[in-house]
Amino acid sequence: MNTKQVKQRFGIIGNSPKLERAIDVALQVAPTDISILVVGESGTGKESIPKIIHQNSKRKHNPYIAVNCGAIPEGTIDSELFGHEKGSFTGAHDSRKGYFEAADGGTIFLDEVGELPIASQARLLRVLENGEIIKVGSSKSQKIDVRIIAATNVNLPQFVEKSKFREDLYYRLNTISINLPALRDRGEDINLLFRKFASDFAEQYNTTAIQLSDEALNILKSYNWPGNIRQLRNFVAQLSIIETERVISSERIQAQLPNVSTSGIVKYKDKNKADLSEREILYKVLFDMKRDLSELKKITFELMQKDGRTEVMQTINSRFFKESEEDVIPNTSLETQTIDIEESLSLFEHEKKLIEKSLIKHKGKRKSAADELGISERTLYRKLKEFRLE
Repeated sequence: MNTKQVKQRFGIIGNSPKLERAIDVALQVAPTDISILVVGESGTGKESIPKIIHQNSKRKHNPYIAVNCGAIPEGTIDSELFGHEKGSFTGAHDSRKGYFEAADGGTIFLDEVGELPIASQARLLRVLENGEIIKVGSSKSQKIDVRIIAATNVNLPQFVEKSKFREDLYYRLNTISINLPALRDRGEDINLLFRKFASDFAEQYNTTAIQLSDEALNILKSYNWPGNIRQLRNFVAQLSIIETERVISSERIQAQLPNVSTSGIVKYKDKNKADLSEREILYKVLFDMKRDLSELKKITFELMQKDGRTEVMQTINSRFFKESEEDVIPNTSLETQTIDIEESLSLFEHEKKLIEKSLIKHKGKRKSAADELGISERTLYRKLKEFRLE
């Protein structure tokens, strides 16, 4: 099977040299059993590479199991991956196979492998080194034959430096690395993908496919696409539904696409901002709100100070935030204390409200809410516990 046949079979759109290089490497390593690490930003389509490798390997008639490590709660992830024995923990009424045992003879794809807890990383390293698993609650090792392909959208070397990821595991997983390019680096592929998505949604909604004016297409090509293909697909769906005109102008693109100025120029001042992930953008919005609130409070304090009403702020501070004699501060520093405390509370509440609204919008479906917020299901699960929203 060549690159063209692979793209046709797996529905991959694009002719970018970087994309075709990733597919070529996947085909070259497919006949072997070495472990593979797929690297790329969120939304670049990393899940296609393990399928290509499995279907072109000697294991293609055996199981293929994909596991999102970020979607499994930390307390149950060892049981899910490696299985457990009866009575090993509360609720373990029977023995259970884990994903690794179920994939015996085939391929297992570990998406978001950087989300694995350190203890689970040690168990995974044992599989890579010895081909053995130990079920939760058991002291006996069990031989398995599984090919491991992992994927991540985080910088694992940085995680290694911060002791969030085992160095020995990183080198075992990273025998061969396959890098999927970001959408902004794929040039004409943006146009091809837009037309494919527009055609799909036209068929789905029984309408005429939308098209782009030349100016609108230029804006899309210059846009950063922090959410990559996933973001483009959602954007095309939005335009297909809400736009009455079937030829989309640059003005409509400017109105609907975030971070685009009226001149059509993408408003990223530097590379760091251009490389923000979906989750980083969410937190950037929150911190921008925090900064704006800080400025508003400063102005309010100055006005109250001019009117001789700073005693109001002082009363609020002493009544609600005082915990010791050291907390009582003169008027000159009162502003800093009240702003810092209230900003923290405000940021907490804003994040909580964002999660609540997303869950309501998606009728309690955590996966859909996590996708919209740009975080993993496990991070959302942790946030739900933190905010007591379970």
